[in-house]
Amino acid sequence: MDPVTLTTDRLLLRTVGPQDTDAVYDACQDPDIQRWTTIPSPYLREHARSFTEQLVPDGWADGSMFTFGVFLHSGELAGMIGIAMRALGMGEIGFWAAKRHRDNGYVTEAALAACRWSFTHAALDRVEWRATVGNRASRAVAERAGFTIEGTLRSATNNKGVRHDTWVGSLLPSDLGLPSTAPYLPAPRPSRPPG
Repeated sequence: MDPVTLTTDRLLLRTVGPQDTDAVYDACQDPDIQRWTTIPSPYLREHARSFTEQLVPDGWADGSMFTFGVFLHSGELAGMIGIAMRALGMGEIGFWAAKRHRDNGYVTEAALAACRWSFTHAALDRVEWRATVGNRASRAVAERAGFTIEGTLRSATNNKGVRHDTWVGSLLPSDLGLPSTAPYLPAPRPSRPPG
């Protein structure tokens, strides 16, 4: 699939390339991004170059991951959003915000735009969000974007050689008032005993 560009009232979501390597490198020096994501730590310039010049274009080309740089209309990098394909009709969203652009709602706005696009153009029927237990900022973004928190997966994430419990949530097309590509049959609710 060819990369796409999305716009919101405040943001431009576009693929990143070699021209963005320095901005990605600078943002990823933040200890919180290194702590809560699975990017390499320490994060070297060669990691940023590999990301912008190989991983991102390859993900779009083979349809395995749709990565958007989150840019202010001024052109400044505010964050990153990626939706990785995990199964037929299901993707997993990941994101980070550049330190100076946190607490402005940019990542929530971008996550909603990326999810809406994935439901209407990438044939997804479920987007999962996962974060290491304790990453309250990521959970707050997911909740503001409308994700339903479904629980905790034990030992589900390996981050830099350490296994962590992981929160998991999901967003469905119906959560955004959109149709699904396949019918959804929710599990029946247990009946209450008479009494």
